[in-house]
Amino acid sequence: MNRITINGWCKQCGICEAFCPKSVFDFKPGHKPFAARPEDCTGCRLCVLRCPDFAIEVKAEAIDG
Repeated sequence: MNRITINGWCKQCGICEAFCPKSVFDFKPGHKPFAARPEDCTGCRLCVLRCPDFAIEVKAEAIDG
């Protein structure tokens, strides 16, 4: 699973939610988006690439096994 962090630079534009192919984010105008379904994240990082504020970080978490 990937860890998704949205930092304080986020200006609540909703681009991350719009471009996510797996609908990981939930977003309401005027509120900071959040990763409601991080288990669905494939790590494509389209959210990171499209964010105009560089406010999103996606890190792969190690799987213990």
